Amino acid sequence: MSKTAEIEILLVEDNPNDVELTLRALKKHNLANWVVVVRDGVEALDYLFATGSFAYRRGEPNPRVVFLDLKLPRVNGIEVLRRLRADERTRTLPIVVMTASEEERDIVEAYQLAVNSYVVKPMDFEQFARVIASLGYYWVAVNLPPPT
Repeated sequence: MSKTAEIEILLVEDNPNDVELTLRALKKHNLANWVVVVRDGVEALDYLFATGSFAYRRGEPNPRVVFLDLKLPRVNGIEVLRRLRADERTRTLPIVVMTASEEERDIVEAYQLAVNSYVVKPMDFEQFARVIASLGYYWVAVNLPPPT
């Protein structure tokens, strides 16, 4: 069953509070038509490459954008980004890093791996909601994705 008619955001986030806040902010701005949440780097890679528990996705299009945390269990966000950029199927997939890390090493490495945007999560809920809404609106409603 194809979801191509619906907007899709892949949220890769292990913190349940950040997942809830992100989904609430997207819903509040009517940007949560189709959001998939995965909790670690292995699930993210399985989803995007249609393997493991997501093998049913074979032939399905990629999401419009991936919101990727860096500090993930099993496979960290930098490694997820590295694998996505190394594969022809996901090389041009828009990826926004959303993380608490302001470490220069993480920022530099993410941009060297061609991340589309690097956003430090605000601590304040209202500010967090505004940032998520702005990101969601831009990547879902304004940005033209690469042709598939």
